[in-house]
Amino acid sequence: MVWLASKPMELLIYPLRGLMAINTLVLGVCKWLGWVALALMVFVMLLQVVCRYVLDNALPWPDEAARFLMLWMTGLMAPAAYRHGGFVAIDMVPRALPRIPGAVLKIGLLWIALFVLIAALPHAWKHTMGFGGNFASSSLHLPFQWLPDSGFGAVLTEWVGNESVKVKLRYMYMSLLVGVVLTISVTVELLLRSLLELLSPSRAVAPPPDRDLMAAD
Repeated sequence: MVWLASKPMELLIYPLRGLMAINTLVLGVCKWLGWVALALMVFVMLLQVVCRYVLDNALPWPDEAARFLMLWMTGLMAPAAYRHGGFVAIDMVPRALPRIPGAVLKIGLLWIALFVLIAALPHAWKHTMGFGGNFASSSLHLPFQWLPDSGFGAVLTEWVGNESVKVKLRYMYMSLLVGVVLTISVTVELLLRSLLELLSPSRAVAPPPDRDLMAAD
């Protein structure tokens, strides 16, 4: 009990640093995947433009593929933007208040955000893995008939068959579930950082700067 009373900040700093390290690693990978999704989305849209207006033969799948990639790009990159303050926000009230009331207001808003996200989590899971996710896409197919007849292609053909398979919508809706989980982790980090800033401003910590998000601003 004496140790707890003499070093209360360590109980906050060590979990915070661990969570910040995890978020930095995971969100870094997610950001890279988001860039890949963005590049593929642009390619798919340009392909459809060429096929529709140059070749006069529009493809059936690029529109849905672009939505698929846009949702995943959002689910993967929005938590990183939220972590670094990249969202549009009205912050004139906290800025106008003294330090302690402003910090208390910020913590209260983060608690509300965390409550909403936790309440949304079962809905995101149900929408992804439940009834809606069982439907198949109308135009997106996995062309397993293109697999080679030898090597690893033959193993996959024996496992999944050699016919085109429609993509389940759950793989699109899963972007919502992933985005909610990542945003919950970021919100917990922001809460811990705000609490530390309130209780011990001299020991406040911040995540490493993100040059890509800073350049976007």
